[in-house]
Amino acid sequence: MKSGILNKLCVNLIVALMMTLTHTGVLGQTKKTPVSFKVTNFDKDGNQIIRYSKVGDAIDAHDGEIALFGDTYYLYGTSYDCGFEWQNKNAAFCGFKVYTSKDMLTWTDKGQLFNANTKIWQTRCNGSTYGCFRPHVVYNKNTQQYVLWINVYDNVSGYRVFTSRTPSGPFEEVAEPKLKVNENAPAAGLNNGDHDLFVDDDGTAYIALTDWREHGRIMIEKLSDNYLTGTGEVSEPVTEKSTEAPGMFKRNGIYYVVYSDPNCGYCGGTGASYKTASSPLGPWSASKKISDNSCGGQPSFVSTIKLLSGTVYLFGSDLWNNAARNEALGNYFWAPLSFNPDGSIIPIECVHDFNITGKAIVKTPAKFAANSSFKGELEIKAGTAIAQNFVAVNSGILKRIEIPLFLKGAPKGGLKTSIYATNGNSITGEALTTKTLTGNTLGWSVKNQVFEPRIKVIKGTTYCIVLSSETSVGSYGYTYNVQNDNKAKPSFGKLENSTIIPESGKKLNFKLSTVAAK
Repeated sequence: MKSGILNKLCVNLIVALMMTLTHTGVLGQTKKTPVSFKVTNFDKDGNQIIRYSKVGDAIDAHDGEIALFGDTYYLYGTSYDCGFEWQNKNAAFCGFKVYTSKDMLTWTDKGQLFNANTKIWQTRCNGSTYGCFRPHVVYNKNTQQYVLWINVYDNVSGYRVFTSRTPSGPFEEVAEPKLKVNENAPAAGLNNGDHDLFVDDDGTAYIALTDWREHGRIMIEKLSDNYLTGTGEVSEPVTEKSTEAPGMFKRNGIYYVVYSDPNCGYCGGTGASYKTASSPLGPWSASKKISDNSCGGQPSFVSTIKLLSGTVYLFGSDLWNNAARNEALGNYFWAPLSFNPDGSIIPIECVHDFNITGKAIVKTPAKFAANSSFKGELEIKAGTAIAQNFVAVNSGILKRIEIPLFLKGAPKGGLKTSIYATNGNSITGEALTTKTLTGNTLGWSVKNQVFEPRIKVIKGTTYCIVLSSETSVGSYGYTYNVQNDNKAKPSFGKLENSTIIPESGKKLNFKLSTVAAK
């Protein structure tokens, strides 16, 4: 990629990330704060990476958006951790989650937007329905409320609306919204789908939505002053059919709608196109494509982040997990849009990562970032165990081990984490310690598990972590990093009886903590 293009892609986001911001009508810069961190989308080979929260759990918020309120970024999304599977009648609804960050790198889990475990929400959204998706939040300055719209399939409008005094909730449901689009359609049908909320400079709000009755055309409707329902003022069709997931924003007097082209549920690699207009209700221009594959994902949002120093238009796509019905392992691609002088959007470059060091932008070869790892593998079950050797750096008490783990299905047996002595090629003797986790402890999304072995280790001695299970139903998973040192002796592999069958290039994702023996 040419350096000029990279600078265009990154400059606005860099400003956003390098400033301390306050809420002053628009979000304004008050003081420059030198920072040093990396924003990573892919590894050096273009593979997806897992984004972790502050405590080491994978971020579990999908098909939502990023918004900036005050000096804090909010990531909203649908949760899949409890095992929700689209159109699996036995699958529970997991609700909607929100994470917060000051720099878009370190995220804190703030929990559910509202209690989704109630009977009414399970009836509306569990696997026996078409599901509930797409949490989008905007702030209404007049009512001083944060307004949440979600997509549902149990009513006529296709949406439920909530309000809260804080951007992280809890949100409380208000009356069902009424929209002109498909107002005479039967309830609980495929009426309206993926949507976005847009607030214009004058405070007027609009919903851009996918009209399923017209085979995936995109429409826009003006909302009421309180943003809680429609007004009946509807745009001309933005698109005719076979599209979804609109993201609406305004730049220099021009209105844009970016969308998935074509529509395809849970599909990775769908195209991204956009149209423009001089009015939020159209008429709309001809379509222009800005990506053939949305960098391996499907368009999800374009977030408008306003600063006194400029505005960031942050494009996001969901990197779906091979069209799985449960997307707990899905990831994300984020990058600021860049524009030509005439306002047209420059085709999206699939930026792997970039460094921000103080006031400088430094492009470096993409490599593993300390707060990320590659996708894990679901292969621990009866007959399949994995082993990871490690050498004790110090003598003392092995106090703590952290391992990110997850599951799929409903395993009947627990996941055993054991530590053995080893000669490097096979484990020897009985386990020095073993801890068994149950399915109630783990989820479908990666969670950081903490063990306290409290065993003595000797500096320079090799030990082996073994993950195993006797379950014949479902499976357990782990995450791993890639070892690029071809000279290094393989330390990871499958365990057959007591023998480690090495797999080059892999290293289990884990952390150790040793303290001096008393």
